[in-house]
Amino acid sequence: MISYISSLDMTPFSSRVKSLVILGSTGSIGTSALEVIRKNADRFKVKGLAGARNVELLAIQANELRPEVLGVLNSDLAQGLRSRLDKDYRPEIVHGVSGYVRMAETEEADFVFSAMVGAAGLAPTMAAAMAGKVILLANKESLVLGGHLIRKICHKTGSVILPVDSEHNAVFQALQGHDPAEVESIIITASGGPFREKNGKFLKNVTPDQALAHPNWSMGAKISIDSATMMNKGLEVIEAHHLFGLPADRIKVLVHPQSIVHSIVSYSDGSLLAHMGVPDMQIPIAHCLGYPQRLNVDLKPLDLTEVENLTFYSPDMRAFPCLDLGLQALERGPSFPVVLNAANEICVEKFLSGRIGFMDIPKLNSRAMDDHRLSDMNSLEDILGLDSSTREKVLGWIRT
Repeated sequence: MISYISSLDMTPFSSRVKSLVILGSTGSIGTSALEVIRKNADRFKVKGLAGARNVELLAIQANELRPEVLGVLNSDLAQGLRSRLDKDYRPEIVHGVSGYVRMAETEEADFVFSAMVGAAGLAPTMAAAMAGKVILLANKESLVLGGHLIRKICHKTGSVILPVDSEHNAVFQALQGHDPAEVESIIITASGGPFREKNGKFLKNVTPDQALAHPNWSMGAKISIDSATMMNKGLEVIEAHHLFGLPADRIKVLVHPQSIVHSIVSYSDGSLLAHMGVPDMQIPIAHCLGYPQRLNVDLKPLDLTEVENLTFYSPDMRAFPCLDLGLQALERGPSFPVVLNAANEICVEKFLSGRIGFMDIPKLNSRAMDDHRLSDMNSLEDILGLDSSTREKVLGWIRT
């Protein structure tokens, strides 16, 4: 297990300031991470911040925290960022994938917070693993696309991944102090998104605004759409497989509308250990940032007397076929998750821009899977090549 870190000696990090780079600092997870850091400012030193296009917010963050290096998507944005920085503050500004990789492997930071959205996070996450970093992983696509490679790198370099996704962090916490051999299964909970009780007829006419209106969580656009289609759960099953070493048939998904129980571990003696808490990403973020200690995030704790019901039921695979596609991709081999993720990222982008309908997302994802034949994914180049060719193929289908 990558994230089962009983063998990792975190003592050196417990008594001194933790230095870290945050990749994706302007997204919803990145901004929440900075909130946690502000509440525990004496325990962290931010050495680098990277965004993509939101130079306005990145500049605000940078002027406040004064990291030594900043990263953006391209050189034009780098110039725009430079013009927004305080006159007495002149950090290094890098751009593009090569810039993100440089930040991930820098010797100045012990921790890398990988919070970029989508396949763009793979190369920096892999670079951090090769550099032996402690990786706080919020970019599930890194493991969806290259989990089999990242596991090998972690074993070789001693790099460790702490899962930030609320579901996987919940599993991680429920595993602590237990023998992994005693795990029967893990149960990942799903809110069901904004359409959990809707049927296929309703879903055909869903608008982007409706799909973005998540009832429980505040998330970025891409993740919100994945929640609405339940693709996020398909991807999370693949991520859980690589994190915890369990086959697909021992990773379950249950819809839990209240988002109070974040995941459950089932043990061989019949025990179920659940992690509960209010639906706020600062909780799993703080757990990873402070590990093995717990940080104060000044949130109102869960009051069980205010929780009227905790309900669970099996997901409707017919109404939400993207979840089943994720399970199929894991079972069919390492190149299928690459194809599924690439197709899905294009489909979400085109749905948000009004080019395709909501139910076209699973249709095009399924078509991409059916059009693919299993191939070897032995390197980053193999993965990125298949990712690129799949995107072009799906874009061609949409244009025609």
